[in-house]
Amino acid sequence: MTKEKSKVTSGGCFCAAVRYEIKGQLRGVVNCHCSQCTKLNGNFGAHSKALKSNITITRDKGLSWYKISDTAQRGFCRECGSGLFWDNIEQNTLGIIAGSLDSPTNLKTIGHIFVEDKSDFYEITDNIQQFKGSSEGKLEGDFL
Repeated sequence: MTKEKSKVTSGGCFCAAVRYEIKGQLRGVVNCHCSQCTKLNGNFGAHSKALKSNITITRDKGLSWYKISDTAQRGFCRECGSGLFWDNIEQNTLGIIAGSLDSPTNLKTIGHIFVEDKSDFYEITDNIQQFKGSSEGKLEGDFL
């Protein structure tokens, strides 16, 4: 078994009512600047991603899901309010709020999406790839 496939990454919410483990590969971090992420995070949302089959919820005392569309839901802790997951129920991957991962993550930011919708109180000043809307699967690891 390769080192990447045997790697286990853990994470959870602020109050530890929700904990999870991910076996194997995580996608790099994508900063989403859409209006939903802005409302939910107070700024952009920083998201990694993994195969759903590689994610195990090890403690779910506070885990709740909020349906945001016909195809998507957000996972959060109802005890402390921490955002944890973004789930397109039609895909085999689960978006993971990067800040909920235990450090060190060893992840790098690989892109910005929905930059056309970003708030006006900050600028994107790095040289990382930007997309007006979705990356449409053009970022490494989008489909794992």
